[in-house]
Amino acid sequence: MDASFNTVTWANESIIYEVNIRQFTPEGTFKAFQKHLPRLKDMGVTLLWFMPITPISEKLKKGTLGSYYACSSYTKINPAYGNESDLLELVNSAHDLGMKVIIDWVANHTGAKHEWMDKNPEWFSRDAQGNFTERNGWEDVVDLNYENQPMRDALIASMQYWVRHFNIDGFRCDMAHLVPLDFWKSARAACDNIKTLFWLAECEEVGYHQVFDISYAWAWMHAIEKTRQDLSSLNDVYNILHAYDQYPAGALKLFFTSNHDENSWNGTEYEKFGVAAKAWAVFTYTWKGIPLIYSGQEMPNHKRLQFFDKDCIEWNEKPALHDFYKTLATCRQQYPAILHGANYILPTDSNGVMAYLRYDSTNVVLVLLNISTDIQKISCKHDLIIGTFTNIFSGLQFSFNNEEAFELMPGDYLVYVK
Repeated sequence: MDASFNTVTWANESIIYEVNIRQFTPEGTFKAFQKHLPRLKDMGVTLLWFMPITPISEKLKKGTLGSYYACSSYTKINPAYGNESDLLELVNSAHDLGMKVIIDWVANHTGAKHEWMDKNPEWFSRDAQGNFTERNGWEDVVDLNYENQPMRDALIASMQYWVRHFNIDGFRCDMAHLVPLDFWKSARAACDNIKTLFWLAECEEVGYHQVFDISYAWAWMHAIEKTRQDLSSLNDVYNILHAYDQYPAGALKLFFTSNHDENSWNGTEYEKFGVAAKAWAVFTYTWKGIPLIYSGQEMPNHKRLQFFDKDCIEWNEKPALHDFYKTLATCRQQYPAILHGANYILPTDSNGVMAYLRYDSTNVVLVLLNISTDIQKISCKHDLIIGTFTNIFSGLQFSFNNEEAFELMPGDYLVYVK
């Protein structure tokens, strides 16, 4: 990262929850979502990422409600969600509970009709005939023109607006790699002048870590998808994790089994990973990096949420995976080896099991994940697997002595801590 930027002290400890306000409640409002804050806090969530909260362009909108990512203003609030005081109350309530808040920032494009267009058409990309245009095949948006400095200035001022007026704690930057890196440098410098913020990039270009604290682990997610059909591709997962380890010091990766795009377009985590869905969720919490939970994953949610229409998450009294995620969050808090320790992938005689250690001078964490549909019997050997270990899910203690045998049911996950 550029030496002039400082990462917030709490970045590495973050557990991110992606909030889809539209689909979260029947009301689809800030006020209705706010009632869920104590539950999310208890589940271990430390940071709320709100999908775009700006109004949506009516022109060329898709479905009945349009895409969250096709805004008509950068400084107004989608009236369907509430008003400024509702948002401020929500942010303040989250802060009172010790949680941070970041908002989605879509800097590559606006909706097909944006409030800047009439006065400043030169701020947008246009084709040879002078028509507004875009380059990625998204029919409901128009690209911004980054060769225009006044547009850049106005966009940065819009970002500062949310920091100043709503005291947000950072940005999740949509399709960050489609926007010039020098813009992000300017934007971060200007916004961090108000307060040091958390910067998450939806991209996987290592150069963007000059600006961003965290980037997506897309390559990892696509690789683990392939293991469902071909267990030998687990080696590709190891190679990707090794590549992540070569990132610049301090650069973090965001690990997830679902998000708004994946759920709506590619399927739920159960469609994609089958019996291994929870095992891979355990990985996101126990490997070096930041875990993400998408709205409803704690249910668990087995349906694809409509992207352009109202499609409410069907909550029940107590989400079945609340304690699952809470246990993982507690483990991250109690054992710093997960946040700061070394990684070691343990060799096993099965491609169906991923086994690894996270360790430092005070703690050892042993993780075993059966990503296959078969019962797996394996043995693990390492000098650190000695002493009394506790299974974080059952609370039972075990005495290990260097080499241990394990039997894992399909999709099983075991986490032992010492």
